[in-house]
Amino acid sequence: MNVLHVSTPFTWRGGEQQAAYLAAALQQQQVNNLVLCPSRSALAHRLHGTEVEIAPYFSRGFMGLSLARRIAASTRMYPFDVVHTHDAHAHTAAVLAAALFAMETPVVVSRRVDFPVSDSVFSRWKYNHSSVRKIICVSHAIREMTAPALRDQSKLCVVHSGIDTARYTDAVVPADIRSELGLSPDTRLVGNLSALADHKDYPTFLRVAEQVLKELPDVRFIIAGAGPDEATLRQQIHKMGLQERVLLIGFRTDVPEVMKSLDLFLITSKTEGLGTIVLEAFAGKVPVVATAAGGIPELVEHEVTGLLSPVGDDVSLSHAVIRVLRDAGLRETLTAAAARKAESFSFRMTAIKTLDVYREVASNRQS
Repeated sequence: MNVLHVSTPFTWRGGEQQAAYLAAALQQQQVNNLVLCPSRSALAHRLHGTEVEIAPYFSRGFMGLSLARRIAASTRMYPFDVVHTHDAHAHTAAVLAAALFAMETPVVVSRRVDFPVSDSVFSRWKYNHSSVRKIICVSHAIREMTAPALRDQSKLCVVHSGIDTARYTDAVVPADIRSELGLSPDTRLVGNLSALADHKDYPTFLRVAEQVLKELPDVRFIIAGAGPDEATLRQQIHKMGLQERVLLIGFRTDVPEVMKSLDLFLITSKTEGLGTIVLEAFAGKVPVVATAAGGIPELVEHEVTGLLSPVGDDVSLSHAVIRVLRDAGLRETLTAAAARKAESFSFRMTAIKTLDVYREVASNRQS
């Protein structure tokens, strides 16, 4: 099996992590992978020196035409069975490669975003193009959102994203975040490790922090991440007078260590494809309080693997945080069930299920 992966972001977020995990795991399944990605992207940097071969490109060009031409040329030079696109721009470029440059290789699309397909003529065209043989949704919630846009809904399938649970062994020592921030060793920490982006709804996170601190003034909140909303978030923290209690610690590469430093993981997203960072909390045995956004309820079973609240409901979320922090027995029950659930979401299992999709597409192409 030969697969051309196409990824266009320069940044490192969940989709890029999943692409890297997938390509690495597929190598172990005797799949030949080539990852087409921007030359200075975080994905190219992460894959450099690994067994996964990368093919850097320098420009998508107008409407992705340059990348489309590159994809088509790549499929003519090497007998790829599938072109797997990992984001919307890659999807566009692959369909244009088929429509304008006579690419015959079937396309598999990953759909990770928690909102419906646009009603625009172009979006409907690219999702229904004959070159697109399968659309892999990262959750059942995303499948349901995507379905109305498709004439042939049999193209849709669900393969949950996965994580590297091996990074969360008992040997992993929590990061010394408290010392780093000048906090007492017994300070309880509530945190999130996600991009500073609008859909993560950090304004709700701050409102929850404000309410929790009225009841538990010694708790501190940390946010580990970077993104376009950082300046706005800092302004909101200052305006609310929370500078000493809600701390931004920047983008971290030591995610398991930081995660295991937390007493509670709080995610307040208003949209979320699946929320693999929740799985990281599960694997780290950190109790989770979350919003019921997108695919999160497929991970967080209320009162079983975590506590769920409606999107934007800071009152419900703050009550849940206080409840978990005050109830040691509840924390133990939730984290035990969550750790068991995390084991069924390994990135290797994601790769095996994705390979089954490739084989189905390749088989239909040959018949």
